[in-house]
Amino acid sequence: MSSIYPQSPGAGGRGETGPDRSAGELLSAVTSDLQTLFRQEVELAKSEIREEGAKAGKAAGMYGGAGFGGYMVALFLSLAAVFGLANVMDAGWAALIVAAVWAVIAAVLYMMGRSRMREVSPKLEQTVQTLKEDAQWARHPTK
Repeated sequence: MSSIYPQSPGAGGRGETGPDRSAGELLSAVTSDLQTLFRQEVELAKSEIREEGAKAGKAAGMYGGAGFGGYMVALFLSLAAVFGLANVMDAGWAALIVAAVWAVIAAVLYMMGRSRMREVSPKLEQTVQTLKEDAQWARHPTK
């Protein structure tokens, strides 16, 4: 039987267009579109991870340099405090006082760091949003 619709050169050689397309052809087209969509989502996720990783790497390097500089400052100020207190009391007691001050500082910094770490979100917001949109489209492709 021949179709009442003319053959289209853009139909990929299948010879049918419009309502005469078979269910297999339609399923193949939908599958191909879903594969393309999935690949694009994976590429978006990779891109987001790369961008965030680069930002985090640079920030970590700067934090490392600042941390080392701060460590050196704290070390020499601590030594100066011990030597200063050693002029008015025994050197052992002076060192113990300075160590206790550092213990309090460390405890406060730990508590602040722990509370800020709880605010970190590892979700890829843009990718999650587009996946939700894709799922919505897949359920209702005509809307």
